[in-house]
Amino acid sequence: MSKKLINSIMALMFLIGIIGFTGCSGISEEQITELETLRSEVKALDNEVNYLKSEKAALEREITEKNAKLDQCAKEKAETKANLEKIGK
Repeated sequence: MSKKLINSIMALMFLIGIIGFTGCSGISEEQITELETLRSEVKALDNEVNYLKSEKAALEREITEKNAKLDQCAKEKAETKANLEKIGK
């Protein structure tokens, strides 16, 4: 997603650069509309990136919790096995 964002930002900067070079003749209504469209795309992509980052963080927390539970289960399994071996002797 960040590559898409970078490409959009580069397109926006390219458009701004073109407008800057042709700025002597003024900005047309079409160019303003295109610029606003690009700005809204960049904003939407920023929102998507932020959402995906928060989703990633939530998933990472969930993975950490599940790994902790797995470690606890492995520890309890080892203790149980050791206790069963003691009883069997």
